Amino acid sequence: MRLDKFIADRTEYSRAQIKLIVKKGSVSVDGVTVKKSDMQINPENQTVCVEGKNLVYREHTYIILNKPEGYVCSTDSKDGATVLDLIPDELKVKGLFPAGRLDKDTLGMVFLTDDGELAHRILSPKRHIPKIYLVKLDRPFEIKYVDEFTKGLILENGEKCLPARVFAVENNEKWAFIELHEGKYHQVKRMFAAVENHVERLMRISMGGLKLPVELGKGQHIELLHKDVEKLFSPLDAEDFCRKNFVVFSSYLINN
Repeated sequence: MRLDKFIADRTEYSRAQIKLIVKKGSVSVDGVTVKKSDMQINPENQTVCVEGKNLVYREHTYIILNKPEGYVCSTDSKDGATVLDLIPDELKVKGLFPAGRLDKDTLGMVFLTDDGELAHRILSPKRHIPKIYLVKLDRPFEIKYVDEFTKGLILENGEKCLPARVFAVENNEKWAFIELHEGKYHQVKRMFAAVENHVERLMRISMGGLKLPVELGKGQHIELLHKDVEKLFSPLDAEDFCRKNFVVFSSYLINN
């Protein structure tokens, strides 16, 4: 691979800027300062350093972020503070974007990648990757919600939702879990509004069989290996997962 392409794919520098940086002597390969930006390198077994920072070779980047409130799932800073602002520079490869969105005031799991093929698999309507959310309600959960969500709720604008599963939380009447297989605009909030309740707090805790690590703090991220990413397409026992993780995730919502 050409050196300038390798650097361009892993930084925000353009090819022209890289040429200037090389001329300044700010780029080295295996500890040796290079003179030409178009030299060929083997990124799998050579170390490239740009202005004092080593660039790590990855075919693709996969990240789980625990999104706080106040950030938008966008790559455009015109939308305000974005989830990319929470990712360190060394992981900000070209093409990195959130595969799936969370509302600005929703917390929890966001999956970011530069792997367009994988993102298409995740977001394809034919896939229906299940996503689980923890919900703090304004009014107590009613058992009738279970059947209404299972049948497919009709939203205020007449739009019908796919069947969804909703779980009550024992001894915590204003909490619930919901498992969705689609991602309409403000969907969880609109679904509970359709049954005359209101969502006070909302947190996504899983996508497919990939779970938000309970130890991941607000705004923190973890990089995944490809073998872990495949868990997105594995089944998850939603009811068991929710029961076992209610305490830690509800504490997070209460304290953040």
